[in-house]
Amino acid sequence: MKPAVASSSARSSGDLIADRRFAWGEASAREGDFAAAVDLFAQTLEITPQWAPCWLALGEARGKLGDIDGARDAFARAAAIDVNGDLGGGLRLAALGFAPAPDCAPAAYVRDLFDQYAGRFDQHLVGALGYRGPEVLREAVDRVCWRRAQGPEFQAPEFQGPQFTLMLDLGCGTGLAARAFTPLAAAIEGVDLSGEMIAEAAKTGLYAKLEAAGLVEFLQLRAPAAADLAIAADVFVYMGDLAPAFQACARALASGGLFAFTTQRAEGGGWRVGADLRYAHSEAYLREVAAAAGFDVASLEPVSTRRDAGLDVPGLACVLERT
Repeated sequence: MKPAVASSSARSSGDLIADRRFAWGEASAREGDFAAAVDLFAQTLEITPQWAPCWLALGEARGKLGDIDGARDAFARAAAIDVNGDLGGGLRLAALGFAPAPDCAPAAYVRDLFDQYAGRFDQHLVGALGYRGPEVLREAVDRVCWRRAQGPEFQAPEFQGPQFTLMLDLGCGTGLAARAFTPLAAAIEGVDLSGEMIAEAAKTGLYAKLEAAGLVEFLQLRAPAAADLAIAADVFVYMGDLAPAFQACARALASGGLFAFTTQRAEGGGWRVGADLRYAHSEAYLREVAAAAGFDVASLEPVSTRRDAGLDVPGLACVLERT
């Protein structure tokens, strides 16, 4: 998924001529004529020099032409105007290596990205990108459940009824994970930053409760040890420092409860922001924060849950068990 260039709340500069030139610049960029896009965005900024979305678009177009210094300067101007970071200027500077990566993507940036994306989310993610994060996690949880019940040799499970009393679907989106896990969970509660995504998830009829909120906030408001399964499919690509989320999840899960999630895979240690503006985490980092939060690693395997530009994106699927 390509990040949105600008917040929908800032799609107009307030000047009709500037808006028209910006639209022409976007059209040129879509057609691959980035030189023309740069020229049109620059003309727009002569009229509206404080319009952050246009600085972002200019930076993107300059980057496509290999003008990294020019991209940096444009992203820095956008970040200086958008002091709360809601449009993702800081993320873009971090991806280029010109600024420290923030601990997570700004909530408003993620919310607006998925509010715009909600109506075509399933078709684009599953159809165009071959996304199968919930299915990967369901398979991983099945294997862990089988080992706990039967021993180390895995066979296709034949579970009789729900295995979990309450599942928390973290970053639930349109409800893809609920569809995959409904046979295993007696009740599912979901949370997402995007109100539009929550509205789509509600249409599935699979959730006992849905909230538009931040993941950590949602977990902290749950009764301690109330859940026995938590799922986060393709959610941590918008978070770098996972310690707060892991600690909040450990609090919400009963002893023996499972926490299953996917990440993009980083080599070496720690976490970082990639050129796609998504966070990647190393296996060593995941093991470290899991242990600190009171989890044992039940399963941690390399996977790919989606494609980008026709190539599999390296990832990890992890199942943790609350001690």
